[in-house]
Amino acid sequence: MDLAEIFRVLRRRWQVLLPGLLLTAGLVAAVIVLVPVGYQSQSTVVLLNSEKATRAYDGNPFLSTQTSLTGMADSLARSLTSDDALRELKSRGAEGTIEAKLADNAQGPLMWLTVTGTDADSVLASDKILTAYAEERLDDFQRRQSVDPKAMIRMTTIVPPQKPVAQTKTRLQYMIMAGIMGLVLTLVGVFYVEARKRPKAPRPAAPGPAPAERETAAPDAGPATDETLAIRRPPSWSRTTGHDGTAAARPGAARPVATVPSAAEPRDEESTHGHRPRSGQ
Repeated sequence: MDLAEIFRVLRRRWQVLLPGLLLTAGLVAAVIVLVPVGYQSQSTVVLLNSEKATRAYDGNPFLSTQTSLTGMADSLARSLTSDDALRELKSRGAEGTIEAKLADNAQGPLMWLTVTGTDADSVLASDKILTAYAEERLDDFQRRQSVDPKAMIRMTTIVPPQKPVAQTKTRLQYMIMAGIMGLVLTLVGVFYVEARKRPKAPRPAAPGPAPAERETAAPDAGPATDETLAIRRPPSWSRTTGHDGTAAARPGAARPVATVPSAAEPRDEESTHGHRPRSGQ
């Protein structure tokens, strides 16, 4: 089936195609209504060395970096996504999905603090709460270990919580899936109806026995003729006289041949006996 034939089938079965397209549009509309637009806000923070560790650099924390800070940043990110931390954030008014992790391709102890939700204002407020709570969580870790305040690792915000950005990727994916599913169901329905409505081709007749060979008709013998032939006698020049005085045919001469008359006609007595009896004899 080529493309032209497909279009002809679709045009012929428009009663099925039109409801299918309306159903597809309904599915896409349902996705738009049921799957809300998501918003995301993100901030970036970095861990810095303590005041004691930066004295050699005149107190500049950005000149003093240690690999241990990256390990501390990873530990803090895992702590912020724990059940206890999430409950504390919810109690402070944070909403949405909270995520904390090391920044991708970072060459230092950089962290991304991300909040995702369906309300833009709520997402922005929740990201601010998360950023403030991360610094508190870091100080709490060190106090529990009785770390000298001048030796504590510090945190500073590199990128403050950003204005929430609409996340349409997931919604668009669902819309595409609904549209494809609706079109597939529509085409299946169209070609199913076409197959049901199309007239069936007549079935070929079952092979029967081979036809009997016709008997070859005998050629027409033509009208019946009198097959009675007179006895042919050889000519006189071909006859010789035997010792007993009777005439005999020369060798090689044609012999007299007599034929039997046909059954359709009565036997001619004259030809059989040589003469017909006269009346009165």
